[in-house]
Amino acid sequence: MKSFAQRLKDLRLENNMTQCKVAEKLGIRQQSYLRYETGTGEPSLETLVAIAKLYGVSVDFLLGLTEY
Repeated sequence: MKSFAQRLKDLRLENNMTQCKVAEKLGIRQQSYLRYETGTGEPSLETLVAIAKLYGVSVDFLLGLTEY
């Protein structure tokens, strides 16, 4: 099963976005998003929901609770 960090990276690459662009869309610093993708940091609940909306996936998918 893929980790949260790996799912984030895969989704970003599938959507042809840079970490900087994703961070901009989420209203966070690029450094924060980098930590999410490397597994050294975790987003707030608010940011987690924003990430799910940005990519059109569920929070459950991001957390690895579902495969869709």
